[in-house]
Amino acid sequence: MNVDYTGRQYEITPHIRKQVELGLTKRRKILGDNFESHVILTAEKHRQIAEITVTIRDRAIVGLGEAGEMSIAIGESLDRIERQALKYKGRHRARKRQPKEKRVPARTEEFRREEMTLAVGASASTAVPIVAHSFPAALRFTEAHVVNSDDSVARRPMTLEEAVKEAEFRDREVFVFRDNNGKVKVLHRTKDGKMELIEAP
Repeated sequence: MNVDYTGRQYEITPHIRKQVELGLTKRRKILGDNFESHVILTAEKHRQIAEITVTIRDRAIVGLGEAGEMSIAIGESLDRIERQALKYKGRHRARKRQPKEKRVPARTEEFRREEMTLAVGASASTAVPIVAHSFPAALRFTEAHVVNSDDSVARRPMTLEEAVKEAEFRDREVFVFRDNNGKVKVLHRTKDGKMELIEAP
């Protein structure tokens, strides 16, 4: 585990180094033993920003944390790295779970037809060739892994603008909140990056 540090208007103390290295060591079960990380610690007027980039097998996972104190910002960025690494490993496991010959085909090939030529007729001279198609008997889907998330729910009533900012800050695809009238609303980030508002009846 190699850790490179960069301080921007911030002096990196041994206490901060120890916190980062201890946090990365605790996440070794998820990240593995062979990874490199680069830590950028920035101090601005009223905020401290910690950006930790971990490179695993040519894939970069970036965790960004922002708070009034650097130790809290580092904790946030380490938590984001952990969530992203778990998501990456979950996808990797779902893809590698079955042996190659039994692996479920891709979505575009799920309904690929296997053709079989038969001859139908009373005798060999009057037989007409036909093509029969067979489809898979059942499609396999990976099981959903459900985990409770307190980070995606607002604790206090919010305006729509506040909820959008909070969802962006927490780096969430789905964010649930109540407006000032007590109505439950859900923000959902679509694949094209737009925020979609869903109002519960």
